[in-house]
Amino acid sequence: MTARFFIGLMSGTSMDGVDGVLADFSGAPRILAQASLPIPDALQQELLALNSPGDNELHRAALAANALTGLYAQTVQDLLGQAETQGIAAQEIQAIGAHGQTVRHQPQAFGGTGYTLQINNPSLLAELTGLDVVADFRNADLAAGGQGAPLVPGFHAALWARPGADIAVLNIGGISNLTLLPAQGRVKGFDCGPGNALMDFWCRRHTGQPFDANGAWAAGGQVLPELLGRLLDEPFFHRLPPKSTGRDLFNPPWLMSKLSAQADKLPPQDVQATLTALTARICAQDLQNHLPGASELLVCGGGALNGELMRGLQAALPTTQVLASDARGLPALLVEASAFAWLAWCWYQRRPASLSEVTGAHAPRVLGALYPATAAA
Repeated sequence: MTARFFIGLMSGTSMDGVDGVLADFSGAPRILAQASLPIPDALQQELLALNSPGDNELHRAALAANALTGLYAQTVQDLLGQAETQGIAAQEIQAIGAHGQTVRHQPQAFGGTGYTLQINNPSLLAELTGLDVVADFRNADLAAGGQGAPLVPGFHAALWARPGADIAVLNIGGISNLTLLPAQGRVKGFDCGPGNALMDFWCRRHTGQPFDANGAWAAGGQVLPELLGRLLDEPFFHRLPPKSTGRDLFNPPWLMSKLSAQADKLPPQDVQATLTALTARICAQDLQNHLPGASELLVCGGGALNGELMRGLQAALPTTQVLASDARGLPALLVEASAFAWLAWCWYQRRPASLSEVTGAHAPRVLGALYPATAAA
Protein backbone atom coordinates (compact mmCIF):
# COMPACT_ATOMS: atom_id res chain seq x y z
CA MET A 1 0.00 0.00 0.00
CA THR A 2 1.37 3.42 -0.96
CA ALA A 3 2.02 5.61 2.07
CA ARG A 4 -0.52 8.32 1.39
CA PHE A 5 -2.59 9.29 4.43
CA PHE A 6 -0.95 10.54 7.63
CA ILE A 7 -2.19 12.17 10.81
CA GLY A 8 -0.20 14.96 12.45
CA LEU A 9 -0.57 16.01 16.08
CA MET A 10 0.86 19.06 17.78
CA SER A 11 0.65 20.66 21.20
CA GLY A 12 2.97 23.64 20.94
CA THR A 13 4.84 25.84 23.35
CA SER A 14 1.69 27.85 24.06
CA MET A 15 0.32 24.65 25.66
CA ASP A 16 -3.29 25.70 25.16
CA GLY A 17 -4.50 22.76 23.11
CA VAL A 18 -3.88 19.79 20.84
CA ASP A 19 -4.29 20.29 17.09
CA GLY A 20 -4.62 17.40 14.68
CA VAL A 21 -4.92 17.00 10.92
CA LEU A 22 -5.41 14.19 8.45
CA ALA A 23 -3.29 14.88 5.38
CA ASP A 24 -3.01 13.33 1.93
CA PHE A 25 0.52 13.23 0.50
CA SER A 26 -0.26 11.52 -2.81
CA GLY A 27 0.54 14.82 -4.51
CA ALA A 28 0.78 18.33 -3.14
CA PRO A 29 -0.11 18.11 0.59
CA ARG A 30 -3.86 18.35 1.19
CA ILE A 31 -5.63 18.62 4.54
CA LEU A 32 -8.67 16.35 4.59
CA ALA A 33 -9.77 16.76 8.22
CA GLN A 34 -8.90 18.77 11.28
CA ALA A 35 -9.64 18.52 14.99
CA SER A 36 -8.56 20.21 18.19
CA LEU A 37 -8.99 19.75 21.92
CA PRO A 38 -8.15 22.17 24.73
CA ILE A 39 -5.58 21.07 27.29
CA PRO A 40 -7.28 21.08 30.72
CA ASP A 41 -5.97 23.72 33.09
CA ALA A 42 -4.49 21.22 35.55
CA LEU A 43 -2.48 19.45 32.84
CA GLN A 44 -1.42 22.74 31.30
CA GLN A 45 -0.12 23.96 34.66
CA GLU A 46 1.75 20.68 35.19
CA LEU A 47 3.36 20.88 31.75
CA LEU A 48 4.40 24.45 32.44
CA ALA A 49 5.82 23.44 35.82
CA LEU A 50 7.85 20.65 34.20
CA ASN A 51 9.75 23.27 32.22
CA SER A 52 11.60 24.09 35.45
CA PRO A 53 13.34 21.89 38.05
CA GLY A 54 11.02 20.52 40.71
CA ASP A 55 10.26 17.62 43.01
CA ASN A 56 9.59 14.09 41.74
CA GLU A 57 9.95 15.16 38.10
CA LEU A 58 10.27 11.70 36.56
CA HIS A 59 7.04 10.46 38.12
CA ARG A 60 5.14 13.64 37.30
CA ALA A 61 6.45 13.70 33.73
CA ALA A 62 5.35 10.10 33.15
CA LEU A 63 1.84 10.83 34.38
CA ALA A 64 1.66 14.02 32.31
CA ALA A 65 2.76 12.06 29.24
CA ASN A 66 -0.06 9.58 29.75
CA ALA A 67 -2.62 12.35 30.22
CA LEU A 68 -1.45 14.21 27.12
CA THR A 69 -1.46 10.99 25.12
CA GLY A 70 -5.08 10.50 26.11
CA LEU A 71 -5.89 13.87 24.52
CA TYR A 72 -3.91 12.88 21.44
CA ALA A 73 -5.94 9.68 21.17
CA GLN A 74 -9.24 11.56 21.45
CA THR A 75 -8.11 13.93 18.71
CA VAL A 76 -7.22 10.97 16.49
CA GLN A 77 -10.63 9.38 17.05
CA ASP A 78 -12.27 12.62 15.90
CA LEU A 79 -10.11 12.60 12.77
CA LEU A 80 -10.90 8.94 12.08
CA GLY A 81 -14.60 9.70 12.28
CA GLN A 82 -14.21 12.48 9.73
CA ALA A 83 -12.08 10.22 7.54
CA GLU A 84 -14.79 7.56 7.53
CA THR A 85 -17.32 10.07 6.15
CA GLN A 86 -14.91 10.63 3.25
CA GLY A 87 -14.59 6.91 2.55
CA ILE A 88 -11.14 6.57 4.13
CA ALA A 89 -10.83 3.57 6.41
CA ALA A 90 -8.54 3.61 9.45
CA GLN A 91 -6.34 0.89 7.94
CA GLU A 92 -5.57 3.19 5.02
CA ILE A 93 -3.86 5.67 7.35
CA GLN A 94 -0.18 4.89 7.43
CA ALA A 95 0.82 6.51 10.71
CA ILE A 96 0.47 9.32 13.20
CA GLY A 97 3.23 11.89 13.54
CA ALA A 98 3.17 12.96 17.21
CA HIS A 99 5.73 15.47 18.42
CA GLY A 100 4.86 15.50 22.13
CA GLN A 101 5.22 18.48 24.42
CA THR A 102 8.69 20.00 24.71
CA VAL A 103 9.51 20.73 28.35
CA ARG A 104 13.30 21.02 28.17
CA HIS A 105 15.53 21.99 25.27
CA GLN A 106 19.29 22.22 25.86
CA PRO A 107 21.01 21.44 22.54
CA GLN A 108 24.79 21.37 22.17
CA ALA A 109 25.25 21.76 25.93
CA PHE A 110 26.78 19.61 28.66
CA GLY A 111 29.66 18.24 26.66
CA GLY A 112 28.48 19.11 23.18
CA THR A 113 25.38 17.02 22.43
CA GLY A 114 23.01 18.33 25.05
CA TYR A 115 19.47 17.03 25.18
CA THR A 116 15.88 17.74 24.32
CA LEU A 117 12.85 16.30 26.09
CA GLN A 118 9.33 15.91 24.75
CA ILE A 119 6.56 14.64 27.04
CA ASN A 120 4.88 11.83 25.10
CA ASN A 121 3.95 8.14 25.25
CA PRO A 122 3.90 7.02 21.61
CA SER A 123 3.55 3.33 22.50
CA LEU A 124 0.38 4.11 24.43
CA LEU A 125 -0.89 6.24 21.55
CA ALA A 126 -0.35 3.33 19.14
CA GLU A 127 -2.21 1.03 21.54
CA LEU A 128 -5.14 3.43 21.99
CA THR A 129 -5.59 4.22 18.29
CA GLY A 130 -4.51 1.03 16.53
CA LEU A 131 -2.24 3.10 14.30
CA ASP A 132 1.52 3.21 13.96
CA VAL A 133 3.13 6.27 15.51
CA VAL A 134 6.26 8.14 14.47
CA ALA A 135 7.69 10.23 17.31
CA ASP A 136 11.02 11.42 18.76
CA PHE A 137 11.73 13.81 15.90
CA ARG A 138 14.54 15.88 17.42
CA ASN A 139 17.15 13.47 18.74
CA ALA A 140 18.66 12.25 15.46
CA ASP A 141 19.57 15.82 14.61
CA LEU A 142 21.04 16.40 18.09
CA ALA A 143 23.12 13.24 17.72
CA ALA A 144 24.49 14.67 14.46
CA GLY A 145 25.62 17.82 16.26
CA GLY A 146 22.56 19.95 15.53
CA GLN A 147 20.10 22.01 17.51
CA GLY A 148 17.21 19.62 16.81
CA ALA A 149 15.13 22.68 15.97
CA PRO A 150 13.37 24.21 14.25
CA LEU A 151 11.94 21.16 12.48
CA VAL A 152 9.45 22.81 10.14
CA PRO A 153 11.49 24.78 7.54
CA GLY A 154 11.57 21.80 5.17
CA PHE A 155 7.78 21.62 5.27
CA HIS A 156 7.48 25.38 4.77
CA ALA A 157 9.72 25.05 1.72
CA ALA A 158 7.62 22.21 0.29
CA LEU A 159 4.50 24.35 0.62
CA TRP A 160 5.51 27.90 -0.12
CA ALA A 161 8.89 28.27 -1.84
CA ARG A 162 8.42 30.03 -5.18
CA PRO A 163 10.95 30.48 -8.00
CA GLY A 164 12.19 34.03 -8.25
CA ALA A 165 10.70 35.17 -4.93
CA ASP A 166 12.15 35.75 -1.47
CA ILE A 167 9.54 34.42 0.98
CA ALA A 168 9.67 34.07 4.75
CA VAL A 169 7.46 32.08 7.12
CA LEU A 170 7.09 33.07 10.75
CA ASN A 171 5.58 30.62 13.21
CA ILE A 172 4.46 32.35 16.41
CA GLY A 173 3.52 29.85 19.07
CA GLY A 174 4.90 30.12 22.58
CA ILE A 175 8.27 30.62 20.89
CA SER A 176 8.69 32.29 17.49
CA ASN A 177 10.70 30.75 14.67
CA LEU A 178 11.51 32.04 11.23
CA THR A 179 11.99 30.17 7.95
CA LEU A 180 13.78 31.88 5.06
CA LEU A 181 12.96 30.74 1.51
CA PRO A 182 15.30 32.78 -0.69
CA ALA A 183 14.99 32.93 -4.46
CA GLN A 184 18.70 32.09 -4.58
CA GLY A 185 20.44 29.89 -2.04
CA ARG A 186 19.39 27.35 0.53
CA VAL A 187 16.51 27.29 2.95
CA LYS A 188 17.41 28.61 6.39
CA GLY A 189 15.57 28.93 9.68
CA PHE A 190 16.02 29.53 13.39
CA ASP A 191 14.23 30.51 16.57
CA CYS A 192 13.80 34.24 17.11
CA GLY A 193 12.82 34.16 20.79
CA PRO A 194 9.53 34.51 22.65
CA GLY A 195 6.31 34.39 20.70
CA ASN A 196 3.15 34.21 22.79
CA ALA A 197 4.67 32.66 25.92
CA LEU A 198 5.38 35.85 27.85
CA MET A 199 2.28 37.66 26.60
CA ASP A 200 0.07 34.74 27.65
CA PHE A 201 1.67 34.56 31.09
CA TRP A 202 1.22 38.28 31.71
CA CYS A 203 -2.35 38.32 30.41
CA ARG A 204 -3.38 35.39 32.61
CA ARG A 205 -1.70 36.94 35.64
CA HIS A 206 -3.46 40.29 35.31
CA THR A 207 -6.76 39.59 33.54
CA GLY A 208 -7.45 35.93 34.27
CA GLN A 209 -7.75 35.27 30.52
CA PRO A 210 -5.51 32.62 28.93
CA PHE A 211 -4.40 34.97 26.15
CA ASP A 212 -4.85 38.50 24.85
CA ALA A 213 -7.60 37.96 22.25
CA ASN A 214 -6.66 39.78 19.04
CA GLY A 215 -4.10 41.77 21.06
CA ALA A 216 -6.90 44.08 22.23
CA TRP A 217 -5.49 44.54 25.74
CA ALA A 218 -2.04 45.35 24.39
CA ALA A 219 -3.55 47.76 21.86
CA GLY A 220 -4.92 49.88 24.71
CA GLY A 221 -1.52 50.22 26.39
CA GLN A 222 1.65 52.17 25.70
CA VAL A 223 5.02 50.64 24.86
CA LEU A 224 7.56 51.35 27.61
CA PRO A 225 10.85 52.18 25.83
CA GLU A 226 13.08 51.60 28.86
CA LEU A 227 11.57 48.18 29.57
CA LEU A 228 11.72 47.22 25.89
CA GLY A 229 15.39 48.12 25.88
CA ARG A 230 16.08 45.86 28.87
CA LEU A 231 14.21 43.00 27.24
CA LEU A 232 16.15 43.44 24.01
CA ASP A 233 19.45 43.22 25.92
CA GLU A 234 19.03 39.43 26.09
CA PRO A 235 22.16 37.85 24.52
CA PHE A 236 20.11 35.21 22.66
CA PHE A 237 18.71 37.91 20.38
CA HIS A 238 22.21 38.82 19.22
CA ARG A 239 23.46 35.29 18.54
CA LEU A 240 23.90 34.22 14.94
CA PRO A 241 22.01 31.17 13.63
CA PRO A 242 21.80 28.26 13.94
CA LYS A 243 20.02 28.78 17.24
CA SER A 244 16.98 27.49 19.06
CA THR A 245 15.39 28.16 22.41
CA GLY A 246 12.35 27.47 24.56
CA ARG A 247 10.72 28.05 27.90
CA ASP A 248 13.99 27.03 29.52
CA LEU A 249 15.05 30.64 28.84
CA PHE A 250 11.95 32.69 28.06
CA ASN A 251 9.81 32.04 31.10
CA PRO A 252 8.20 34.04 33.95
CA PRO A 253 11.42 34.23 36.03
CA TRP A 254 13.23 35.72 33.03
CA LEU A 255 10.53 38.33 32.61
CA MET A 256 10.38 39.15 36.31
CA SER A 257 14.15 39.61 36.38
CA LYS A 258 13.81 42.18 33.61
CA LEU A 259 10.99 43.97 35.42
CA SER A 260 13.05 43.92 38.62
CA ALA A 261 11.81 46.31 41.33
CA GLN A 262 9.43 47.93 38.87
CA ALA A 263 7.18 44.86 38.61
CA ASP A 264 4.47 46.34 40.84
CA LYS A 265 4.86 49.91 39.62
CA LEU A 266 4.45 49.58 35.87
CA PRO A 267 0.90 49.61 34.44
CA PRO A 268 0.17 45.98 33.53
CA GLN A 269 -1.46 46.97 30.25
CA ASP A 270 1.65 48.88 29.24
CA VAL A 271 3.80 45.85 30.03
CA GLN A 272 1.53 43.79 27.75
CA ALA A 273 1.95 46.35 24.98
CA THR A 274 5.71 46.16 25.48
CA LEU A 275 5.80 42.37 25.36
CA THR A 276 3.80 42.44 22.14
CA ALA A 277 6.23 44.98 20.72
CA LEU A 278 9.14 42.76 21.79
CA THR A 279 7.89 39.79 19.76
CA ALA A 280 7.22 41.99 16.73
CA ARG A 281 10.63 43.71 17.04
CA ILE A 282 12.80 40.62 17.33
CA CYS A 283 11.02 38.80 14.49
CA ALA A 284 11.14 41.82 12.20
CA GLN A 285 14.80 42.48 12.97
CA ASP A 286 15.72 38.87 12.23
CA LEU A 287 13.98 39.05 8.86
CA GLN A 288 15.65 42.35 8.01
CA ASN A 289 19.05 40.97 9.00
CA HIS A 290 18.80 37.67 7.11
CA LEU A 291 16.39 38.15 4.17
CA PRO A 292 15.82 41.90 3.79
CA GLY A 293 14.31 41.57 0.31
CA ALA A 294 11.46 39.29 1.37
CA SER A 295 8.31 40.18 -0.54
CA GLU A 296 6.05 38.19 1.80
CA LEU A 297 6.05 37.15 5.42
CA LEU A 298 3.54 34.35 6.01
CA VAL A 299 2.59 34.13 9.69
CA CYS A 300 1.23 30.97 11.28
CA GLY A 301 0.56 29.76 14.81
CA GLY A 302 -1.60 31.54 17.35
CA GLY A 303 0.27 34.79 16.84
CA ALA A 304 -1.34 35.15 13.42
CA LEU A 305 -4.65 35.75 15.24
CA ASN A 306 -3.21 38.63 17.29
CA GLY A 307 -4.18 41.73 15.33
CA GLU A 308 -1.96 44.05 17.35
CA LEU A 309 1.05 41.82 16.82
CA MET A 310 0.36 41.55 13.08
CA ARG A 311 0.07 45.35 12.86
CA GLY A 312 3.39 45.67 14.69
CA LEU A 313 5.07 43.30 12.25
CA GLN A 314 3.68 45.17 9.24
CA ALA A 315 4.75 48.54 10.66
CA ALA A 316 8.28 47.23 11.21
CA LEU A 317 8.42 45.70 7.71
CA PRO A 318 6.94 48.36 5.40
CA THR A 319 8.29 46.79 2.19
CA THR A 320 7.15 43.24 3.05
CA GLN A 321 3.55 42.06 2.82
CA VAL A 322 2.63 40.44 6.15
CA LEU A 323 -0.07 37.79 5.72
CA ALA A 324 -1.58 34.99 7.77
CA SER A 325 -0.78 31.64 6.15
CA ASP A 326 -4.53 31.22 5.48
CA ALA A 327 -3.99 33.54 2.49
CA ARG A 328 -1.67 30.92 0.98
CA GLY A 329 -3.86 27.89 1.52
CA LEU A 330 -3.24 26.57 5.02
CA PRO A 331 -4.94 27.93 8.18
CA ALA A 332 -2.49 29.41 10.65
CA LEU A 333 -3.49 27.07 13.48
CA LEU A 334 -2.98 23.92 11.37
CA VAL A 335 0.50 24.50 9.98
CA GLU A 336 2.47 22.79 12.75
CA ALA A 337 0.18 19.76 13.00
CA SER A 338 0.43 19.45 9.22
CA ALA A 339 4.21 19.62 9.49
CA PHE A 340 4.28 16.61 11.79
CA ALA A 341 2.08 14.63 9.42
CA TRP A 342 4.66 15.55 6.74
CA LEU A 343 7.57 14.54 8.99
CA ALA A 344 5.94 11.13 9.52
CA TRP A 345 5.53 10.84 5.74
CA CYS A 346 9.21 11.72 5.32
CA TRP A 347 10.13 8.94 7.77
CA TYR A 348 8.29 6.40 5.62
CA GLN A 349 10.09 7.69 2.54
CA ARG A 350 13.38 7.57 4.49
CA ARG A 351 13.74 11.13 3.38
CA PRO A 352 16.02 13.35 5.48
CA ALA A 353 13.79 16.08 6.87
CA SER A 354 16.25 18.09 8.94
CA LEU A 355 18.22 20.77 7.16
CA SER A 356 21.82 21.11 8.30
CA GLU A 357 21.82 24.78 7.26
CA VAL A 358 18.99 25.29 9.77
CA THR A 359 20.05 23.16 12.73
CA GLY A 360 23.83 23.14 12.36
CA ALA A 361 24.01 19.35 12.19
CA HIS A 362 26.87 17.67 10.32
CA ALA A 363 24.42 16.45 7.68
CA PRO A 364 20.67 16.03 7.14
CA ARG A 365 19.06 13.16 9.02
CA VAL A 366 15.92 11.05 8.74
CA LEU A 367 13.91 12.17 11.76
CA GLY A 368 11.75 10.11 14.07
CA ALA A 369 11.34 6.59 15.42
CA LEU A 370 8.53 4.12 14.71
CA TYR A 371 6.21 2.77 17.42
CA PRO A 372 4.13 0.11 15.67
CA ALA A 373 0.55 -0.57 16.68
CA THR A 374 1.04 -4.33 16.34
CA ALA A 375 4.02 -6.62 16.34
CA ALA A 376 5.42 -7.49 12.95
CA ALA A 377 4.08 -10.74 11.57
